[in-house]
Amino acid sequence: MNTTQHLVSGVGLGLRRTFLNSIVDTPPASVDFYEIAPENWITIGGKFGRQLRNMTERFDFVCHGLSLSIGSTDPLDETFIKAVKSFMTEHGIKLYSEHLSYCSKDGHLYDLMPIPFTEEAITHTAARIRRVQDILEQKIAIENVSYYAAPGREMDEIDFFNAVVNEADCDILLDINNIYVNSVNHGYDAETFLKAIPAQRIAYAHIAGHYVEAEDFLVDTHGAPVIDPVWKLLGKAYELYGIFPTLLERDFNIPPLPELIKETETIAAIQHAWKNQHERRTA
Repeated sequence: MNTTQHLVSGVGLGLRRTFLNSIVDTPPASVDFYEIAPENWITIGGKFGRQLRNMTERFDFVCHGLSLSIGSTDPLDETFIKAVKSFMTEHGIKLYSEHLSYCSKDGHLYDLMPIPFTEEAITHTAARIRRVQDILEQKIAIENVSYYAAPGREMDEIDFFNAVVNEADCDILLDINNIYVNSVNHGYDAETFLKAIPAQRIAYAHIAGHYVEAEDFLVDTHGAPVIDPVWKLLGKAYELYGIFPTLLERDFNIPPLPELIKETETIAAIQHAWKNQHERRTA
């Protein structure tokens, strides 16, 4: 099974219908690839369907799932997975990613719930990931998620995450903001967590903003600009592992497009800075 690492490159942006008209007409130079949730697009036709086709014919795309519920005890929705496979083939989409969480129990819960950090959950979840990969006939990328409680915890988050991706033999969607949010909420060092990530599995990364509920309680909302400590953590990740594709997420409170483009340009600037620094070191 082929690795998915770096099937896309450069800077990405989560595609939203609110600015699709502008993107189709005038694609920003700072964006190299786009991400969509397949649940929101598989059945779309009409104008939006034509616009999506216009975009996928010109740019690299990845799919980021919302409802696979990979850690659930409910049966895998293999009909949905096969629909994702057909959709990806139809549009030439490079990669499918999902959250290391669950969102169903005898029906959808409409939220991403934390999987218990247990040996039993590792075995269960890894087997489900392998099944998804078998159906798609390619590796998927699993995202480290934000969480606000750790029921039944037997091990640290990083040990659980690494054990799942190792046993599943899948790749990683590295969410930089989630590392930062969890480090504040659960009192661990973000750089220590980052250094324990198996770098060879990083397919691409997310960066986003969050909401500050209190000094020691952050909420992962994707509804605000990225803050300096998260930008710095991204730079640290490049320092450790080299430059990998990185995508800006913004799911609500979506600002005018120029503000989003400015943040994608910040990603590009950080990538460029670390590339130049690496070249100087190796010259």
